[in-house]
Amino acid sequence: MSNKVTLYPEIEAVVNGFEFENLLEERKEVLQPLINFIQAKSSQQEEIRLNLICTHNSRRSHLAQIWAQAAAAYYQIPQVYCYSGGTESTAMFPAVVQTLKQTGFKIQALSTGNNPVYAVKYAENEHPVVAFSKTYYNDFNPKEGFAAIMTCSQADGGCPFIAGAEKRIAITYEDPKEFDKSEQQAEKYKERSLQIGLEMFYVFSQIRK
Repeated sequence: MSNKVTLYPEIEAVVNGFEFENLLEERKEVLQPLINFIQAKSSQQEEIRLNLICTHNSRRSHLAQIWAQAAAAYYQIPQVYCYSGGTESTAMFPAVVQTLKQTGFKIQALSTGNNPVYAVKYAENEHPVVAFSKTYYNDFNPKEGFAAIMTCSQADGGCPFIAGAEKRIAITYEDPKEFDKSEQQAEKYKERSLQIGLEMFYVFSQIRK
């Protein structure tokens, strides 16, 4: 087993403030199928591939991908590979980038243009998450043996079949998009990011090694 991953101090402080006991029982029930999927793979020492999916792959799916990858490292669950995708591709929304930076993630833009590519780091010596908008079936993502995690009800309802998915799990979040360009934008994006972070860390905290 690898040594404990030390997150960047600002992220570590946020994680230390996560209170799993505040999670409602109904949310724990929503998260349980993902815990079961990860546990089964981990127990068999198999690779754990998670594809976090929402409509535009611009907000919630990226937050979930990045927090999940950080949580897996933090709890030393090996062979976890987190991806994200949409039913269509757009761009990672700038407010998501800003929110993650303010939480302590180190983010570097690898390209510019209509759909920038970002390298997102949560710890000094861990491989960065490569974040950009893409469809869930993009060649960058796995083709089989993965869990499709539907992070928005629109994608969940509008996409009844995910080819290659070993398991399909709906863990939906409200879209912070409705607060874009409002006085509440920064607050609401932070709120959604921390909710997703709390839940992804709870999921990986439940995995028995």
